[in-house]
Amino acid sequence: MNLQNIPNIKHLDSNNFFVLAGPCAIEGEEMAFKIAERLITITDRLQIPLVFKGSFKKANRSRIDSFTGIGDEKALKILKKISKEFNVPTVTDIHESTDAEMAAAYVDVLQIPAFLVRQTDLVVAAAKTGKTVNLKKGQFMSPESMKHAVQKVLDCNNENIMVTDRGTMFGYQDMIVDYRGIPAMQNYATTVLDITHSLQQPNQASGVTGGRPDLIETVAKAGIAVGVDGIFIETHFDPANAKSDGANMLHLDHFESLMQKLVAIRQTVIKF
Repeated sequence: MNLQNIPNIKHLDSNNFFVLAGPCAIEGEEMAFKIAERLITITDRLQIPLVFKGSFKKANRSRIDSFTGIGDEKALKILKKISKEFNVPTVTDIHESTDAEMAAAYVDVLQIPAFLVRQTDLVVAAAKTGKTVNLKKGQFMSPESMKHAVQKVLDCNNENIMVTDRGTMFGYQDMIVDYRGIPAMQNYATTVLDITHSLQQPNQASGVTGGRPDLIETVAKAGIAVGVDGIFIETHFDPANAKSDGANMLHLDHFESLMQKLVAIRQTVIKF
């Protein structure tokens, strides 16, 4: 896809990777704006194309009492307000076919969660909005099998597609990233590596997903080194008290340092 088709995306002439970054879920306007402003300041300084991320609803939860959101329209309006005030594109994930048209009125990129990427009706509904569609590779799928998900979007006359690797299940409580999958999926579409979800540790006895945020830098550096087009990172100024996925999020205070290192690696990689 041509990233220029994403409205308001900046710094495309910098030859940098792009980043989808933000909190796991929109918990409220104040927190979302606080994170967005910091991310935009940093990515503008480093000339990294940014798409601000925030889930308007969390439908895939381990327990019925887990946080699911502040209200669909309320959260989507916050994303729209961030886009308008900061002139930045936004992305959110959708879970049902009926979500597609609703979310498309507020955001620039529709994301299909990994567990749902084989759901044809959902993928088609997203594609038919004409928005850019980010297809997250199922934890149970090979990189090569993503060509079929991509083809579903293409068959809807929508060429604005990216695919995202978020790790592959390895045992009951862990995932691995197979970096051979990056060039494989680049044969089909612009390819993103989801750093933080690749470090999740699901299926914990408590019903709350764990994670390895200490390995975020390791996985991100490797992704940039093998030439991934973009990276996906969930970040929060207080991960310990985040209402969703706090165990694997990057602390916002560490975002700039990580981006500086990744930009340096990217500049080295493109020389060869």
